[in-house]
Amino acid sequence: MMQKDYPDEGEFVIGTVNKVQSYGAFVTLDEYKNREGFIHIAEIASGWVKRIRNHIKEKQKVVCKVMHIDPAKGHVDLSLKRVNEHQKRAKIKEWKNGQKASRLLTMLSEELQMNIDECYHEFVENLIQKYGSLYEAFEETAYDPDTLETEGFVGSWIEPFKRIAQENIAIQYVDIKGYLDIRSWSDQGIAYIREALSDAEQSEYEDVTIEVHYLGAPHYSIIVQAPDYKIAEEELKKAVGRIESVIKEHNGEIHFHRKMDE
Repeated sequence: MMQKDYPDEGEFVIGTVNKVQSYGAFVTLDEYKNREGFIHIAEIASGWVKRIRNHIKEKQKVVCKVMHIDPAKGHVDLSLKRVNEHQKRAKIKEWKNGQKASRLLTMLSEELQMNIDECYHEFVENLIQKYGSLYEAFEETAYDPDTLETEGFVGSWIEPFKRIAQENIAIQYVDIKGYLDIRSWSDQGIAYIREALSDAEQSEYEDVTIEVHYLGAPHYSIIVQAPDYKIAEEELKKAVGRIESVIKEHNGEIHFHRKMDE
């Protein structure tokens, strides 16, 4: 398995603080074996840093941005202040997923009686090329066991890979919620509203659940559960559109809002 000696400039890295001085902090780069970086005090935090230990301490895990690399001198200059909360959370999640994928690959290699380098040569490199990362390959397989064959992968490693993915990767679902005010002045208004709500709860995706609950006329709640927020939002929009199509056709109106008190 090939690993870079140095991170790229602009890359976000996970590190462990091993020494804090008055002028900055030395950080071991967890993703790069035997590689150390340095955060100058000017890159610790925005504004004037009176006491550096108020911002960073030994053994602390940090997410830093790589500012400059000098391979000839072995220097890696880092910044702590140039990492926002979103970037920090995303990097920590990526790192944890990578750690988990490595553990699962170790389990798989032992079952296959292959070493890690052989696994990389046999199938891991192709999985990363196809899915973006090894963890995403495990995750997608847990979500859809047929994905490997669908994408053209073959080999005796596939069935053990599937089983390990399904036993160790929990698919996370998200819930989003909204509220509806629905009125119909038609003689059969109640029937049309029921029809509209039934239509709303239908989805083209097997892994999407849409539920509409009566809260007291004319108020309803609508809850969408999906594998990610993008799909959930799209399905919520479609569901509201289906209700609107029926209600407006039968002398009614609908108002959608995110909060109950709107």
